[in-house]
Amino acid sequence: MAKYLVRGNYMGDGVAGLLQEGGSKRRDAARAAIESVGGSLESMYYAFGDTDVFAICDMPDAQSATAVSLLINASGSVAVTLTPLMTPEDVDAAAQKTPAYRAPGG
Repeated sequence: MAKYLVRGNYMGDGVAGLLQEGGSKRRDAARAAIESVGGSLESMYYAFGDTDVFAICDMPDAQSATAVSLLINASGSVAVTLTPLMTPEDVDAAAQKTPAYRAPGG
Protein backbone atom coordinates (compact mmCIF):
# COMPACT_ATOMS: atom_id res chain seq x y z
CA MET A 1 0.00 0.00 0.00
CA ALA A 2 1.07 3.56 -0.67
CA LYS A 3 1.10 6.27 2.00
CA TYR A 4 -0.51 9.66 1.43
CA LEU A 5 -0.44 12.93 3.30
CA VAL A 6 -3.94 14.39 3.36
CA ARG A 7 -4.37 18.11 3.99
CA GLY A 8 -7.84 19.50 4.51
CA ASN A 9 -9.59 22.79 5.03
CA TYR A 10 -13.14 23.05 6.31
CA MET A 11 -15.42 25.39 4.38
CA GLY A 12 -18.90 26.77 5.07
CA ASP A 13 -21.15 24.04 6.41
CA GLY A 14 -18.07 21.92 7.11
CA VAL A 15 -16.97 24.32 9.84
CA ALA A 16 -20.46 24.27 11.36
CA GLY A 17 -20.48 20.47 11.20
CA LEU A 18 -17.08 20.27 12.89
CA LEU A 19 -18.32 22.52 15.69
CA GLN A 20 -21.46 20.42 16.09
CA GLU A 21 -19.91 16.94 15.83
CA GLY A 22 -16.42 17.52 17.18
CA GLY A 23 -13.08 16.32 15.90
CA SER A 24 -13.30 12.64 16.84
CA LYS A 25 -16.53 12.10 14.88
CA ARG A 26 -14.96 13.72 11.81
CA ARG A 27 -11.93 11.43 12.25
CA ASP A 28 -14.30 8.46 12.36
CA ALA A 29 -15.98 9.66 9.15
CA ALA A 30 -12.60 10.05 7.43
CA ARG A 31 -11.56 6.59 8.61
CA ALA A 32 -14.80 5.08 7.25
CA ALA A 33 -14.30 6.73 3.84
CA ILE A 34 -10.70 5.50 3.63
CA GLU A 35 -11.58 1.99 4.79
CA SER A 36 -14.44 1.82 2.27
CA VAL A 37 -11.83 1.56 -0.52
CA GLY A 38 -9.53 -0.84 1.34
CA GLY A 39 -7.26 1.77 2.94
CA SER A 40 -6.43 2.61 6.54
CA LEU A 41 -6.05 5.83 8.51
CA GLU A 42 -2.72 5.95 10.34
CA SER A 43 -3.09 9.32 12.08
CA MET A 44 -5.09 12.55 11.95
CA TYR A 45 -4.34 15.90 13.58
CA TYR A 46 -6.02 19.29 13.64
CA ALA A 47 -3.85 22.39 13.34
CA PHE A 48 -3.80 26.18 13.33
CA GLY A 49 -2.71 28.08 10.24
CA ASP A 50 -3.18 27.48 6.54
CA THR A 51 -4.35 23.88 6.95
CA ASP A 52 -7.11 22.74 9.32
CA VAL A 53 -6.39 19.02 9.35
CA PHE A 54 -3.50 16.71 8.47
CA ALA A 55 -3.77 12.95 8.09
CA ILE A 56 -1.55 10.07 7.04
CA CYS A 57 -3.26 7.13 5.38
CA ASP A 58 -2.43 3.99 3.44
CA MET A 59 -4.27 3.43 0.17
CA PRO A 60 -4.21 0.29 -1.98
CA ASP A 61 -3.65 2.30 -5.19
CA ALA A 62 -3.87 5.76 -6.74
CA GLN A 63 -7.39 5.14 -8.03
CA SER A 64 -8.66 4.45 -4.50
CA ALA A 65 -6.94 7.57 -3.15
CA THR A 66 -8.45 9.63 -5.96
CA ALA A 67 -11.92 8.19 -5.34
CA VAL A 68 -11.83 9.25 -1.67
CA SER A 69 -10.48 12.69 -2.56
CA LEU A 70 -13.22 13.21 -5.15
CA LEU A 71 -15.90 12.03 -2.70
CA ILE A 72 -14.78 14.41 0.05
CA ASN A 73 -14.17 17.39 -2.23
CA ALA A 74 -17.57 16.90 -3.89
CA SER A 75 -19.25 17.49 -0.53
CA GLY A 76 -18.26 21.17 -0.71
CA SER A 77 -17.66 21.12 3.05
CA VAL A 78 -13.99 20.16 3.04
CA ALA A 79 -11.28 20.81 0.47
CA VAL A 80 -8.62 18.09 0.57
CA THR A 81 -5.36 17.61 -1.25
CA LEU A 82 -3.37 14.39 -1.41
CA THR A 83 0.41 14.11 -1.51
CA PRO A 84 1.97 10.70 -2.18
CA LEU A 85 4.67 9.91 0.37
CA MET A 86 7.88 7.98 -0.31
CA THR A 87 10.19 6.11 2.01
CA PRO A 88 13.94 6.74 1.96
CA GLU A 89 14.24 3.37 0.20
CA ASP A 90 11.86 4.57 -2.52
CA VAL A 91 14.17 7.54 -3.13
CA ASP A 92 17.20 5.19 -3.16
CA ALA A 93 15.51 3.13 -5.88
CA ALA A 94 14.62 6.27 -7.86
CA ALA A 95 18.21 7.50 -7.65
CA GLN A 96 19.38 4.24 -9.25
CA LYS A 97 17.25 4.78 -12.36
CA THR A 98 18.78 6.50 -15.38
CA PRO A 99 16.07 8.34 -17.27
CA ALA A 100 16.83 10.06 -20.57
CA TYR A 101 16.05 13.76 -20.98
CA ARG A 102 16.99 16.57 -23.31
CA ALA A 103 16.61 20.08 -21.89
CA PRO A 104 14.80 22.69 -24.01
CA GLY A 105 17.17 24.21 -26.51
CA GLY A 106 19.78 21.54 -25.77
